Amino acid sequence: MTERKDELAGNLAKVEERIAAACVAAGRKREEVTLIVVTKTYPASDVRILSELGVRHVAENKDQDAAPKAAECSDLPLTWHFVGQLQTNKVRSVVGYADVVQSVDRSKLVTALSRGAVRVEREVGCLIQVALDAGERERGERGGVAPGGIEELADLVTEAPGLRLDGLMTVAPLTGEYAGRELAAFERLMDLSTDLRRAHPAANMVSAGMSADLEQAVAAGATHVRVGTAVLGVRPRLG
Repeated sequence: MTERKDELAGNLAKVEERIAAACVAAGRKREEVTLIVVTKTYPASDVRILSELGVRHVAENKDQDAAPKAAECSDLPLTWHFVGQLQTNKVRSVVGYADVVQSVDRSKLVTALSRGAVRVEREVGCLIQVALDAGERERGERGGVAPGGIEELADLVTEAPGLRLDGLMTVAPLTGEYAGRELAAFERLMDLSTDLRRAHPAANMVSAGMSADLEQAVAAGATHVRVGTAVLGVRPRLG
């Protein structure tokens, strides 16, 4: 093994132990939680190593980095998730490689994603990003739609050609009533997921939790956790 492969294998093992322990504590089966490794700022060579180590889900948040990386790794059996705030002028590129867009938060984006997916003849999964730091009809500081806007967006995604409604995503908020209360935030997301599934039973994916709070996400019932730093290391400063 190379030094980098040894490092990533060790980090993955530690994260796996954390997820497994969190599942035991929550009375859940380990297979109920999918690990998504967030590979932003790291090279395609790391993605290739992760694939060799058994990782099957990776995530990126900037198209200019993700597009060439996904192209370079197109031979690997990976599911690519786009997790960053997505501008409509980047949609044309993103739908070419992203299997799931986790940051759907406005109708204009749904329209653009649908048009793009149809053009490249792909079905793109969509998670509605929920902002728990927003007012009832506002957007959050880091993107996302307020809980009151979920139903309308869900209906739009369901009706849009080329798109599939997969569920909900959130980022633990830094402000508002849930700041510093990750478990409560993720439990709120689970309640919203329950409401969503009454109208859309197949939209059962709940993406929550990152390196620092994956245990709370598993405890709340998340189906997917997004882990970057704990697997790949502290990211280099940009600029």
